[in-house]
Order: sequence, then structure tokens, then C-alpha cells
Amino acid sequence: MQLTKYEEDMYNGEYGEGKAECMEILVSLGKIYDAQKMIPITSAQVSGVSYKTIGDAGLDFVVDLGKKADVTLETMLNPAGVDIENWKELGFSEEFTKKQIDIIKGYESIGVMSTCTCTPYLIGNTPLLNEHVAWSESSAVCYVNSVIGARTNREGGPSALLAAIVGRTPYYGNHIPENRLAHMIFDVNYDFTNEAQIGALGYYVGQIVNDKNPYFKLNNNPGRNNLKLLGAALASSGAVSIYHAEDITPEANIVNKDESFDELEKIDIDADIINDTIDNLSTTDKTPDLVCLGCPHASITEIQKVAELVKGKNLNKDLWICTSKAIKSIAKQCGYLDIIESAGGKIVSDTCMVVAPVEDLDYEIIGVNSAKAANYVPNMCKLDVVYDTCENLIKKITE
Repeated sequence: MQLTKYEEDMYNGEYGEGKAECMEILVSLGKIYDAQKMIPITSAQVSGVSYKTIGDAGLDFVVDLGKKADVTLETMLNPAGVDIENWKELGFSEEFTKKQIDIIKGYESIGVMSTCTCTPYLIGNTPLLNEHVAWSESSAVCYVNSVIGARTNREGGPSALLAAIVGRTPYYGNHIPENRLAHMIFDVNYDFTNEAQIGALGYYVGQIVNDKNPYFKLNNNPGRNNLKLLGAALASSGAVSIYHAEDITPEANIVNKDESFDELEKIDIDADIINDTIDNLSTTDKTPDLVCLGCPHASITEIQKVAELVKGKNLNKDLWICTSKAIKSIAKQCGYLDIIESAGGKIVSDTCMVVAPVEDLDYEIIGVNSAKAANYVPNMCKLDVVYDTCENLIKKITE
């Protein structure tokens, strides 16, 4: 790899042992993928935060690295395993919470922002078109590549953290324009009206394309919130890190002018496929004892919708809306938090149903409107799921 003078100096230890170790690992990673150089990045987003997923080994890694180097640019964390402020009210154990706090403090000690969210683009970490970043959460990677048009690979948590420390990442994969071209075309003959439908599309297509780049021809623009859910589903059932939607996403009308575009495999998707996928994403038809929304983390408009649905009503089962602390604060200012809590629901911050140990609580069935959550919860939490729209799920638990 060709390194700049500054990069060589970091590699050789001129800026400390910590940065030298980070550069050594990142250069080795770049060689694996035939990267010719390193490139500067403007932000990072680090996964591997929940104690449920990284355990004591992950905690030790963060603490050890924190003794050697600090991050040099805007860096945010993925969701943690509990709501740190309200863990006791939600029923999480003190032992787990203490470990989780230690992990977050370890990241804080090296300059990482302690906000924990899979939607950093909703709270200020929003790259510009064509900017290079190092993000690791799969749905965030898909959104930032596809909807925003910035450039990142699907980093592992450690590699994103190392990149944040040295401000560089290897130049390969999605950072290279030709690797962002479409590989398959999906002609979708369906008028989307809700989030469960668009999530089902993503789940179905992800299984077909795996890590290739799908190009969608849609009848209508599903909107930003649903594009977020589409990418999350694509990234969970497959390994998609970028998709294009004709006349919607910023690079779609660039990639469709490539000379190879007309030769791509084309697949038709109709109502039967969408409806069958929706049905298959539920593991039971029983009433959920917890409805959990916000995977990826809910935007303020999604929370507003929930507030409108529950206003003046009483919930007979638990309702969680997962989001970041920043969005929860806005929801409180707008009055949505009071409305939701008056109905018996909760806005849960900086965690989610996938990485939290909900299997240790008294729940057996979780209702979700996220295809990503419907895919992960049965395996990661060993619980049944009901997959449906936000409206229908709330109806199921309303007196």
C-alpha cells in the first residue's frame, strides 16, 4: 500500500504506540482486500457495544485500547444492551447494567460520544454526498451509502474504532465508485402503503442478492422512514451495504447509465411475494405481550405517529419505542412522551430489542414492525415474533 508521509509516521510509531497498532491492523486489512492506499474519513460509527454481544472480551479490548490512543473525529456508538437511565424500571439486572456501563465508560475514555444509536444520521452525524466514513452497524451502513450517498464499507466494530483513532480507512469496496454499481434489477409492481410491506420487500430481496447491490424500480416513493426499514431488512436477511431506488436515491440515475446496466438480471416482484413474506416473518399469530418499535431507532415522526395512535387510550400490554436519547428529548419537548406514557407505553433510549437481554424478562412474544427485528429476535432472543404494522400491533394491545 502507498502511504502518505503522515500515515507512514503513524505506522512507524511517531504518533504513539496506539496509533501505530491501529495503522498496522488497518494496513493488513487493506492488503487482504487489495487496497492501494488509505483515505481520510470524516466520521465513524462503532458497533460492538452491547454487553450481550461482546461480553467480557469486548470490554477488555476497549479498556486496553483506551490506555493507548483516542479517537480523532466524530465517533458514535451502536445501541447498548440496556437503557442506562431506566434499566431498573424496565426489569434489567444490576449485574448486566454495571458491565454495560463499564463498556460505555471505556469508549468515553477515548473520546467516543456516549450516545448509543443505530441511526446516527438522525442526531447530527450526517455525512455529505460522496464523503468517506467508517460505519459498522448494518442498517446505518445501508442508509448512509444508499439514501445519503456517502461512502463506507460494512466495517466490523473494531475496524471502525481503529479508523476513528487514525482518521483513515483502506480504500476498497464501497469507497470505489465502480463497486457501487447495481448488480440486479427488481421491478416492483406494488403500491406501498405501510412499513411492514417495504420491510418485507427488503427481507425477500436480501435473501436473493446476499452481498450484491440491488436496484429497485418502485411505483411510489416510500419515504425516508421506510427507506431506513428497507435497508435494515436488506442488510439482515442478506449482507447488502448499498441499494439504489430509481428517481429516489442519489446515485440511482448515475448507475443506471453505466453500459452494463441493461444487461443485468431482472426480477419481477408482485403483491403475492410481498404478502407471503409478511406472513412468513411472524412465528406465531398469538397476541404479543410486548410490542417493540424502533429497529432501526425511531425518528421523531415515527414517535409522533405512535403518540397519535395511543392518545387517550389504555394499553393492556407493554409498549416500547426504541430511539436515541436525543430523539427522546425532542419527543418530551413535543409532548409525545407524556402521551405515550399516559397510555402505558415507554420510550426506551440507547438500546433495542435485538441487543438487549429481553429473553431474561417475562416476555414470550414480541410484536415488531421491523423485518430486521423479526429476523433476529427468534435467533438472538429465542422469542416468538408477530410481524405487522405499527397501527395493527397497537390495536392488538389496546383495551
